[in-house]
Amino acid sequence: MPLRSKRVLVTSGPTRTPLDAVRYITNKATGRLGSLIAEEVIRRGAHVTFVYGRGSQTPVLRGPRVNQLQLVPIETVDDLIAVFKQELPHRYDALLHPMAVLDFQPEVVRPFKTGSNVEEWVVRLVPTPKAIRLVKELAPDTFLVGFKLEIGKNLDELRQIGFDFLQRARCDLVIANDLREIEGGQHTGYFIIPNGTVAQVAVGKEAIARTLAEYLEKHLD
Repeated sequence: MPLRSKRVLVTSGPTRTPLDAVRYITNKATGRLGSLIAEEVIRRGAHVTFVYGRGSQTPVLRGPRVNQLQLVPIETVDDLIAVFKQELPHRYDALLHPMAVLDFQPEVVRPFKTGSNVEEWVVRLVPTPKAIRLVKELAPDTFLVGFKLEIGKNLDELRQIGFDFLQRARCDLVIANDLREIEGGQHTGYFIIPNGTVAQVAVGKEAIARTLAEYLEKHLD
């Protein structure tokens, strides 16, 4: 097993942020891609810490492989950052980060339930901290794979956006994809490497997971 003894942290699914005591903002992520990635690297021998958002799918494993998986549930971006700070100093070979991390959160969270008699409720959103930018500060030797989702971009635009993201976050690999392709039933992942080129293309979530695992086998050592 090429990934035997490798320690991999996988993030997956949605994040959410509260608006008041009972309401929250979240996104459409299901966690299926992250779960498939975790299952694939576990099959190849890796031990996985799987950090997942509320309501996310989780890996399906049977037999002794279940001992290669640790589940860590979170809700907010702050929760994710706390996990990074706790886990990453403990030597991970790779961090695979397909989780859909919210870019904005309410400036003020009401500690009570907002009643339906309110005529108007204005919410001001402010940027969330960029959790992925902490990774190389906390664990400079960890192989970092970022994921970048866009909407309605052509391949060259998608490649450039993915490359810019790779440089900002100091990723070792970025997998870029377009929501229109995903919702059209053809989830295509474009593997962007540090020289700015698309090194590989995988079509379908299973193929993306398999191609990523093969890429890790070649590059982790």
